[in-house]
Amino acid sequence: MKPIQEAARHIHRADTVVALTGAGASADSGIPTFRGKDGLWNKYDPRELATPEAFARDPVKVWKWYLWRRKKIAEAQPNPCHTTLAWMEREGILDAVVTQNVDGLHQRAGSRHVIELHGNIWTDECTSCDYERTNDPEAGEGLEYPELPPKCPECGAPLRPGVVWFGEPLPPDALLRAQELARECDVMLVIGTSGEVRPAADLPILAKSHGATVIEINPSETALSPIADVRIPQRAAPAMEELRKALEEA
Repeated sequence: MKPIQEAARHIHRADTVVALTGAGASADSGIPTFRGKDGLWNKYDPRELATPEAFARDPVKVWKWYLWRRKKIAEAQPNPCHTTLAWMEREGILDAVVTQNVDGLHQRAGSRHVIELHGNIWTDECTSCDYERTNDPEAGEGLEYPELPPKCPECGAPLRPGVVWFGEPLPPDALLRAQELARECDVMLVIGTSGEVRPAADLPILAKSHGATVIEINPSETALSPIADVRIPQRAAPAMEELRKALEEA
């Protein structure tokens, strides 16, 4: 049996299916990944752009980089990976998407049950008070500001992008819900993630330890490949397109 058909068989038999997505899920939308030979962290130093210390040193530089990323994402469209996961949710096949991505493409594709482990790039958070706002890229929001860093309209302190930086904890509610889903699911689809960033990378291991079938979709072997019950060595978009056909035909 081919891996796609085997994956579809496991999914059809499952009561609870959860997807964990990484940068590879958005790669076919033109969003650069972070690791691998063409990854952003091979071109840019994360210590200069994605840490609280970098923001404290040079918030203008950090904001310029995130505005560049926002513009790239605003120009992108959800690909068949995103749209298939949204379809699976609508059909009652998929219970939730747990994502390491911050681009919001799952929501733009129509997914409703999305747990964002690393925040959302379209959110502005105050560095002093509880103020936050989420911009709408389709309305052109959050792509430029009169000054950098932008200021909080409530207290005047600098705003920062609402993403999780290196050295910061994950949002506790998101992590707790993701862990609950990992323990409860019968199948976990692991799509386009390197398996190198914890605690997200621990979720498939947690799912496996509670009896779930782990299905990995990634063109390259990863740190999670050894625990995968089914491995589909393809890019996320074409693999998920094939998986949708297999699920429709089964």
